[in-house]
Amino acid sequence: MTTRDPRATALARFAALFADETRAACLLALLDGRAWTAGELARHAGVAASTLSEHLGRLVAGGLLTEERQGRHRYVRLADARIAQLVEDLASQVPSGTAVRPRNLRESSAGSAMARGRTCYDHLAGRLGIAVTDALTARGLLEQETGFALTGAGLAWFASVGIGLERRGRRPLARACLDWTERRPHLAGVAGAALCRHALDTGWCVRIGSERAVKVTAVGERALFDLLRVEAAALR
Repeated sequence: MTTRDPRATALARFAALFADETRAACLLALLDGRAWTAGELARHAGVAASTLSEHLGRLVAGGLLTEERQGRHRYVRLADARIAQLVEDLASQVPSGTAVRPRNLRESSAGSAMARGRTCYDHLAGRLGIAVTDALTARGLLEQETGFALTGAGLAWFASVGIGLERRGRRPLARACLDWTERRPHLAGVAGAALCRHALDTGWCVRIGSERAVKVTAVGERALFDLLRVEAAALR
């Protein structure tokens, strides 16, 4: 008789947290890296506030979310970058062609914007994220042969642009994150987060809509071409 691995029950319970459409919708929405109120998430998921509250309780208890209260508002966010990576990795495993088709023009436009450019927790994703990652690699700033790693030239480039790379905890300096729309890896980790933050702070990119979509501005197009030779056509 074989003895069941004692971790099996805990793993099954943890996996069950993802196995609900409402909870999955909340986790995907929170990949924008911001804190959402319970009411905002309820409207996003299309459920009653009381129903959403129960789901959030399970996600917080399971360690996927953290919460804080300000007055009568309850804010939640993903627990950390590790959880964000897990959610994005799971989303990338959904087979192509199995997603629900947009019900109207608004949903179709939102989906196109997300595919064009978005934030993945705290770094750039979509065609924008891939274009930047490819440009960094082509210029010898990022190495992808045996996993993502910044080269010496890459470290110098970040410093020259004025993008600080503050390492905290065990988070890697550079990490590959499989893009769920492009099915290719984009840059994550400390460097990916710093680049995304710089792009938003300097106005290279602006957030659009109520989800994670971002748009490259005219200023951003010029900067990305001057710094990385990224063609504007690749960003649209």
